[in-house]
Amino acid sequence: MRIIQFSDSFLPIMDGVGNVVYQYALNMGQKGHDCYVVAPQTDTGCRGRFPFEIVDYIGVPLRLLKSYKVGMPGLDVHCQNRLAMINADIVHVHSPFVAGQAGLAYAQKRGCPVVGTFHSKYYDDFLQITGMELLADVGVRHVVNFYEKCDEVWAVSASSADTLAGYGYHGAIRVMPNGTDIHPVSDEAVRAAGERFGLDDGAPLLLYVGQINWKKNLRCTLEACAQVDRPFRLALAGQGPHEKEVKRLAEELGLADRVVFTGHIGEADALNALYRRASLFLFPSQYDTSGLVVREAAAMGTPSVVVRGSSAAEGIRDGENGFLCADDPDDLARVIDAALSDRQALERVGRAALETIPIPWSKLVDDVLQKYAGLVRG
Repeated sequence: MRIIQFSDSFLPIMDGVGNVVYQYALNMGQKGHDCYVVAPQTDTGCRGRFPFEIVDYIGVPLRLLKSYKVGMPGLDVHCQNRLAMINADIVHVHSPFVAGQAGLAYAQKRGCPVVGTFHSKYYDDFLQITGMELLADVGVRHVVNFYEKCDEVWAVSASSADTLAGYGYHGAIRVMPNGTDIHPVSDEAVRAAGERFGLDDGAPLLLYVGQINWKKNLRCTLEACAQVDRPFRLALAGQGPHEKEVKRLAEELGLADRVVFTGHIGEADALNALYRRASLFLFPSQYDTSGLVVREAAAMGTPSVVVRGSSAAEGIRDGENGFLCADDPDDLARVIDAALSDRQALERVGRAALETIPIPWSKLVDDVLQKYAGLVRG
């Protein structure tokens, strides 16, 4: 098959959506399919190592999220000329915005089916950006209208499917979870990561990976850690619009000597080493629709603490392959303290997370390709 993935984020910005698109394209290419990724241009690095083609269009940084870019593919003549040369069998859009609209326009011209994946709680994003419920409601209506134009709609978790339905989408939604590959990480790589980020003192490591953004419930994370009365270090890996405010709160809570802000880690090996170095992965976010990072941590044998009932909590059995807490700093602190107090039990939970949570991307993509083939056949 010839498959085109449209996304508003991609390499080297490996957020959750960009990572999903990358894994789809990588595995489809390795399985012998022609796969193309259409996304804003981020850099001009060498791309010959990929088994897929990147069709990029001119992008400009977003004011509030400068690591992300947005553009107008319809006005990029070079991009349009390249797309005109591709006779795709199916289009998969991963955003209801610029890239997604370009995907719908391409599919309409070619007469091929469109799959649309719902990745994010867009209402929360609209509300955070505009500060107005009325404008957030208008944005959500745009999102629903977009997915109504797709031939099939997928969601990355059961709770995210419920979110889209709650926005007013009444069509069928297929739950298609994300995968995670297990990569071996050497003890030397773990030591190197500890030295690189100043985490080589042997203290238990609490880790967060993702945007440094209040919507990720980082206030709860910091306030909980401030209550933990035992040795630990906290690493916040990522970048985002609220770094200064989060650093300020860490200082106000007396955590300045315990918290390390690593910035964006672009190398997968270094990030995996940090996952493996961690004793616990803290992810009390209720914004995320999948919690891909929880699976990534589990692939390194590191259990997560997540909020009971959140999307990230799907598949987590409390005290067996992870830990559940209330959306409350006091309860999160209680769970962290209890987990760190029993090292043997913590290691057992980590092993169970490794055995039960990750789904290999190759296996998941086989299912994706089967669904694509059914849509192409009609």
